[in-house]
Amino acid sequence: MATQHHSSALPAPAVSAAYPMAKPGYGKRSAPGQQARTRNDFALLPSRERYVAGFVDHLPDGAAMSVKQLAKQLPLYGQQAISTALKALSVAGHLRRVRCPVGAGDETRWVFRTFWSRTARDNEWWTTYLATETADRTAAPAEPPAPTAVPQQRTAPEATPDPAPAPAPATTPTAPPAAFSPAYLALARLGRDDHRLGLSADDCTTLEPLATHWLDRGVTTDYLTSTLTAGLPAQIDSPAGLLRRRLIDKLPPRLPDTTSTPADTPTPTRRLLVECTDCGRPGPPEALPDGLCHPCHTTHSTGGPPSPDPTQIAAVKAHMTNLRDLLKPV
Repeated sequence: MATQHHSSALPAPAVSAAYPMAKPGYGKRSAPGQQARTRNDFALLPSRERYVAGFVDHLPDGAAMSVKQLAKQLPLYGQQAISTALKALSVAGHLRRVRCPVGAGDETRWVFRTFWSRTARDNEWWTTYLATETADRTAAPAEPPAPTAVPQQRTAPEATPDPAPAPAPATTPTAPPAAFSPAYLALARLGRDDHRLGLSADDCTTLEPLATHWLDRGVTTDYLTSTLTAGLPAQIDSPAGLLRRRLIDKLPPRLPDTTSTPADTPTPTRRLLVECTDCGRPGPPEALPDGLCHPCHTTHSTGGPPSPDPTQIAAVKAHMTNLRDLLKPV
């Protein structure tokens, strides 16, 4: 039976009102069907993991879940300790990190989320839930764009009855600019994903023809983005110059046209990819038991150097064994 650690636990700090939220679509996501919050939540976990879990559990959905942000809010532990604690919480069945494809066609992009469950779940539950989450997200219609607010005109104060010249025609809202091309948008988003590749509007306009040449050869914007951002140097003095060089030197070959896909062919379902909580390697849920890829899972199970203290591993494993026993039908 696992030993409880009531005396050594430190209360998790209150969530600051200024705690940063992730970009829309990213960050923490609460799993359904959790038990009500009690003071004995996470009681079987070691003190550090219980401390981190108590803090994460009180974060709102959409909160930033990077190790760096968590370490800023939890001063007792550094980034390495927080990373190790999250790995232990993944093994204990409380969280899974995933990648989700959103959008369609050339506008597809990946977002990164952390699903959290106060109630520990086993691998079968997580695999089933993430498969259902994929199906629900695929079936759900895309969110309509937010309506553009039209500025209301103020009524001028009542004027004197003195005749006045005909009033000027009402100002019509400025028409939105023409839709940007997929190539322009792909270039503009580079700086949001990596500040070293921040481009100005003029830079995007200048490089747009080169990027369009890539898309004309049948590659997707994801392929274009990943190629431009692979193996970047630590410091970039001229992002526009570097990207121009890569757009020219790495231009993919033109492939012959293939037979078009029949119109009635169903679109393949894009699944969520679970990220290894330790190294970040992606894979389907069933290939990452306990939220860890095979090499990290092996290292964790054998007690290699990157693993936590052996007593903590034993406590987490005992906790999971106890949970699996409780989940078995009577």
